Amino acid sequence: MNKTSLGFTFLTGLLAALQASAAVGPQEAGALGATLTPLGGERAGNADGSIPAWNGGIEQSAAGGGNQIPADLFSADKPLLRITAANAAKYADKLSEGTRALLAKYPDSFRVDVYPTRRTAAAPDYVYKNTALNALNCKLTQNGQSVEGCYGGIPFPVPRSGLEVIWNFLLRVEPQAEEFGFKNIVLTSDGGQTLATRNDNAWQYPYYYQKGSVPTWSKEYFLQRFSTTAPPFKAGETLVIRDSVDPQQSRQAWQYLVGQRRVRRAPTVAYDTPDFVASGANYFDEVQGFFGMPDRYDWKIVGKKETYVPYNTNGQVTAPVDKAFAPHSLNPDTLRWELHRTWVVEANVASGKRHAVPKRIFYFDEDTWLLTLLDGYDAEGKLWRTSQVLPFVVPSVPAVLVKPVAVFNLQAGTVSNVQAFNGENFKVVPLKPESYFTGDAVAAEGVR
Repeated sequence: MNKTSLGFTFLTGLLAALQASAAVGPQEAGALGATLTPLGGERAGNADGSIPAWNGGIEQSAAGGGNQIPADLFSADKPLLRITAANAAKYADKLSEGTRALLAKYPDSFRVDVYPTRRTAAAPDYVYKNTALNALNCKLTQNGQSVEGCYGGIPFPVPRSGLEVIWNFLLRVEPQAEEFGFKNIVLTSDGGQTLATRNDNAWQYPYYYQKGSVPTWSKEYFLQRFSTTAPPFKAGETLVIRDSVDPQQSRQAWQYLVGQRRVRRAPTVAYDTPDFVASGANYFDEVQGFFGMPDRYDWKIVGKKETYVPYNTNGQVTAPVDKAFAPHSLNPDTLRWELHRTWVVEANVASGKRHAVPKRIFYFDEDTWLLTLLDGYDAEGKLWRTSQVLPFVVPSVPAVLVKPVAVFNLQAGTVSNVQAFNGENFKVVPLKPESYFTGDAVAAEGVR
């Protein structure tokens, strides 16, 4: 664990030299690098030491081979405690409602093994510098449905509203470009397991281009293109997605269907449309925990609390398929939980809007702004769904990232494991031309 090369003195001086124009003034923003980490987490540990102080995060060389996700960063660690249905009440204040529900529903297969807290969050120096600038210059616009004045870092490291927190997640730290294979695996109510699809994926993040800036940024923050390779009847299907902070073109999507042999626009690939890539076992906006625009909800910060969350889950996301999953959950032998401070944000469907999940409770890690847990409630206010998002460390970036997520349908008894990395490789790659992420490019390649 090494301190970042970006000095805290530099950050403090930079912030003091700038004029406030947005969410916070120089004095509040000046906490970055002092009492706060460069991304906005509390630098100090908690009172009893169960959450240590942040000391720079983890920075080390990449793993060998084709996969840049190290399998096990802390092999010597042993669980500090094991939470089961039998002792869950003792730890209820640090468990989300969804986690408590899983312990009660699956007492024979689901448990929470809590390991020592490792504050591995780190980011490249240019991200820290941009985050410091964003603290003073980034603004919510268009009733909170867009942002301006920010680039290349966390937009609101000292947040004042739930909307600012969700934008921190949507614009979370990412490498410029990455490629990986993924599987969507559905665990059925009878304890079975089904491969919905296996896919090759390319992602790109214009918001984090190192040579970009606020004036040159296109307002697009996420580009995706993937092709399905299995099962055979879906092989060759392709999906392209481009997300923007501009509400007028927030999501553009194109789909190639093998049976139709043509590329078509796919405007329904969003919100609570069932995710056909996962055989409809989750909604599209449950991919990565939350995926898309925040405009269908009113957002409010409930508070900050210490929570047991999945964290440093490299062992789980790199485990082979036969070891990664249990009959009704992720295999607890491979899943690491830790105690972290989380921002708790409540989202309720906005007036005049609709969504199949009218209320959601989010748990965002303070160090990274990554979503770790998400509970969803039905129209009667009953807990219906809960998601476990899996933050994993890629030291070569350096960053903690999220892709895989397990979406539990508590009523149906199913689990949709979305973008599972098990048996796949992840790597940071050079930038592609942005024209690669278009429907025209897919059509020109003449996929079958």
